[in-house]
Amino acid sequence: MSQQLPSSTTHSVVDSYGPNTTATPLERPNPFESPSTSSANSWIEGPRQRDRESGRVEVAEIRNRYFRSRRIRKEDLESPKNLQSSRKRSIFQKQTWLIPCLGIFVGICITGVLIYFGLGSQHGGGKFCPILDEDFSSGVLSPDIWTIEQQVGGYGNGHFDQTTDDPDVVFVDGGLLHLKPGLQDQKLIETDGATIDLGSKCTGDTFFGCFAHTNVTNGTIVPPVRSARVNTRKGASIKYGRVEVTAKMPKGDWLWPAIWMLPTDDVYGTWPASGEIDIAETRGNNHSYNAGPGGGNDIVTSALHWGPESKMDSYLQTWDQLSALHSEFGDKFHTFGVEWTDKYIYTYVDSVLLQVLYVPFTQRFWDRGHYAASTANGTALMDPWSRTGRLNTPFDQKFYLILNVAVGGTNGYFKDSAGGKPWADASPVARKEFWQARDQWFPTWQKSGEMQVKSVKMWEKC
Repeated sequence: MSQQLPSSTTHSVVDSYGPNTTATPLERPNPFESPSTSSANSWIEGPRQRDRESGRVEVAEIRNRYFRSRRIRKEDLESPKNLQSSRKRSIFQKQTWLIPCLGIFVGICITGVLIYFGLGSQHGGGKFCPILDEDFSSGVLSPDIWTIEQQVGGYGNGHFDQTTDDPDVVFVDGGLLHLKPGLQDQKLIETDGATIDLGSKCTGDTFFGCFAHTNVTNGTIVPPVRSARVNTRKGASIKYGRVEVTAKMPKGDWLWPAIWMLPTDDVYGTWPASGEIDIAETRGNNHSYNAGPGGGNDIVTSALHWGPESKMDSYLQTWDQLSALHSEFGDKFHTFGVEWTDKYIYTYVDSVLLQVLYVPFTQRFWDRGHYAASTANGTALMDPWSRTGRLNTPFDQKFYLILNVAVGGTNGYFKDSAGGKPWADASPVARKEFWQARDQWFPTWQKSGEMQVKSVKMWEKC
């Protein structure tokens, strides 16, 4: 029995040349079917039969509306290997990695040459001969070399510490020299009329450098802290040479550790006319302290102090600093050094490549300072250095080494109102204000509040 296909089996075919026509599924071609060889060019030459009246398009024409692909025989293809081998390239095209490697090699060579000549120029001061090599292995400080200073006057900076030779403050233990500040005897501070009289043990040369007392009525007290300061004036001083001190700086609020040098004789006058060489100074406060110059325990500074009188210290012209790398100088031991000749002076930390301060002696210090002809009160200023004719005067005399841990002070090294400072420099009772805040600062000293010195080495120009 014959059946008629349902109307759903017919489909509309859109023709751009006329109205919609219908085609059965058998008449519709598979668009993904590969054409036969005979129809390879049918997209150009294929029949286009159209019934203009009915709008019907033949199947052959529908097939021409689809993309046609043609298979290429394998033997007609060239392999990538054959194509690559057919190209003729130069050695630089084939070995392109040679060019960047050659550039890196040349750069390393140039850097090495610059470092070599740079170090050579800075070590051109001649031969240095050792005069001190102290590693503290003997367990004591040799009195022929070291002097333990004892004073109560604050050394002109208003320090709050009494320097002492007490064995719990300055001592050698485990191959290390320890300078460990601590609190003063509370009775001496709170008892009216209590005094400290160093007598013959005093290393100072003024009355108030050797004597202090407490007056409860007016609020003056003896130094609220005991600390240490030692020097090599008796046994080791140099005129041109090198000094290296391997030490761990103390950590604790308002501590002021320093490794520095003073002239053995004030040839050009009292400080700072005869000069001062600060190899390394820092503060015990942590990295959050940012009052300058310098900062907290994460920054070390070096400076030369010089000037015709005490109120004309021109150190800011010969001052610089170095920051620790993601650490503080109280975290581990560092070597703090200075090299000094008649041509230059420079300081460094751990290596001469980590330079802190470099000062070439290329002009007279009087000219460098640009001083006025007279002071504010009309007193004429005199050049204390011109008579030598040397560009490095006053840094042309023997200097000795000092190691100390000072505490506080009223000279501005710790800025008022910075970092929670508990005293004011201008206050007549600054020592008392500092003492009353001991519950704030003394706990910060407990873990690492001492300078530990592993070795001290000094060389002098031969």
